[in-house]
Amino acid sequence: MLLLEGLHKRFGEVVALDGLSFEAQPGRILGFLGPNGAGKTTAMRAVFGLVRLDAGVVRWNGHPVTHDDQLRMGYMPEERGLYPKMRVHEQLAYFARLSGIASKRAADAAMEWLMLLGLADRAGSKLDELSHGNQQRVQLAASLVHEPEVAILDEPFAGLDPLGMETMAASLRRLARNGTAIVFSSHQLDLVEDVCQDVVIIDSGRVVLSGEVARLRKEAPIRHLEIELDGRPWVPDVPMVEHVDADGETRCIVRRGASIEDLLDVAEAAPQGEVTRFSYEPPTLSDLFREAVRR
Repeated sequence: MLLLEGLHKRFGEVVALDGLSFEAQPGRILGFLGPNGAGKTTAMRAVFGLVRLDAGVVRWNGHPVTHDDQLRMGYMPEERGLYPKMRVHEQLAYFARLSGIASKRAADAAMEWLMLLGLADRAGSKLDELSHGNQQRVQLAASLVHEPEVAILDEPFAGLDPLGMETMAASLRRLARNGTAIVFSSHQLDLVEDVCQDVVIIDSGRVVLSGEVARLRKEAPIRHLEIELDGRPWVPDVPMVEHVDADGETRCIVRRGASIEDLLDVAEAAPQGEVTRFSYEPPTLSDLFREAVRR
């Protein structure tokens, strides 16, 4: 188990981490979320000793993380850190050897990951000859080629097309099935909800919500309401419904315990048409995120 315990870090007047604590379990995928500047990257870097903490400790299996532990971990920074003129397969094998993998196994593992990510035909290409999305796939492979026990991934899906996202998500699920603890950050909350079992949401360097995604949605104090009249979305203007603008559309949020019958009566009395859809469901992860950060 990877445990971040009471992490504090200040950069001058800026508090990056303010008592941050959470854990990541082997074989599970954890979404590490927060608004820009919340402290996600600082926390991830702290796992590898790239940030000198003011207080707190990062533990792996009950003891402070050592250099040998870090060799068994994988880190994908948000900023690409590969060699642009080095050939892709050679580069992946090199990173595997840096983690202590024997040369033959490193070369085999590099090719396995290229095949897995659909890049076997570009094994001999230089990195800067690849598209942005394919470079992102190589960056992921470089962090995972040694089959780490822990994978810390900072925005791994950034810049990928839907097919690339699907391929990368499948790779992470495969790794988790083999027992790896995976932590990744992303602003694509629909993707996080689909891929992750667990989530930690932070703001201003502190955890504001954490737990199993399914449980958090079930136990949330809010519900998501969708109404259509004659097949067209309709937003009721009543005190019990909160309107939230997100992704170019207005979403309706209702406090748990509101009368569904009253809401349906309002919709059926609307002059715009007949009710053709009435959905009252647990909130999405995006709804939970906005609620937690706003609170």
